Amino acid sequence: MRADRLLSLLLALQSRRQVTARQLASELEVSVRTVYRDLEALSSAGVPVVASGGPGGGCRLMEGWRSPLLGISAEEATALLAAASGSGPLERIALGDALAQARLKLLASLPAAGREQADTTASRFHIDPQAWFKPPERVPCLAVLADAVRRDRRLRLTHASRSGATGAVDALGLVAKAGVWYLVVRSDRGIRAHRASRITDAELLPDSFDRPTDFDLAAYWARWTAEFEAGLDELPVTVSLTAAGLAALPQVLGDTESAARATPDPDEPGRYRLVLRFDDREAACRRLLGFGPDAEVLEPADVRRQLADMAHRTAARYRTAARSRNATDSMP
Repeated sequence: MRADRLLSLLLALQSRRQVTARQLASELEVSVRTVYRDLEALSSAGVPVVASGGPGGGCRLMEGWRSPLLGISAEEATALLAAASGSGPLERIALGDALAQARLKLLASLPAAGREQADTTASRFHIDPQAWFKPPERVPCLAVLADAVRRDRRLRLTHASRSGATGAVDALGLVAKAGVWYLVVRSDRGIRAHRASRITDAELLPDSFDRPTDFDLAAYWARWTAEFEAGLDELPVTVSLTAAGLAALPQVLGDTESAARATPDPDEPGRYRLVLRFDDREAACRRLLGFGPDAEVLEPADVRRQLADMAHRTAARYRTAARSRNATDSMP
């Protein structure tokens, strides 16, 4: 649409001191002649466009003029620009281009004196929404789910763990949490959250739905996650860690936050005490075994005994294998 192109042209001019018509034509994917026609349209609308030919010439806005697109402070602009750096989830639902355009509009709305400062300051912050050691989950139906959420369309879903498709559901929202997508839907069973990667098929139905006026996605998600975490049957395990073990928490457990809760071990200088939580005793032992001697379970006693037994059997296995290998190597 021409209106969109004129706005893009205005933003391109406002975000730079001067640009050639050929550069604008390339960016807008139109001819140079179309650029000049659009510049005339902007000028007719009261935008003070200045165009000069020859070496060093180009197109620019009159010095000091800017479009009042937004009234925003430098601090607010810096915060928004920094938030826009973590665009990974939005790119996966085809909103990455929209975010880039919004970023351009935001920069263009700032006074020339504050534009460069806000952009430079924002570039010193980066948001990485992906968890350690975990690539983004494959979500085969993500595009369909996002389309339904945007357009208030109903869906028929098929889950990997269920036989057959569900009845129609209302797609209320999508949530990205640490690289994992969740679809929030309303059905005759109420409002629920589904892990999007477990949806193997999503059929976009022709009918739309009326969104509940009192539904707030962020508030629902806060309640749902709190209830989910409270419902987990977690096993607390107190461990004593060396400094190396503490540093290995992200690598062994994918845990980047627990280390901050560690306290010096009162019984062993140079070691740290920490309470870690696991789904059950088996999971605790298998995962803690990865620390080797850098982690010692203090309690519960049954986890300590089982982990010691697993470590003993592991060491015995390697001793047996080593003796067998040595015997083989000594044979003539």
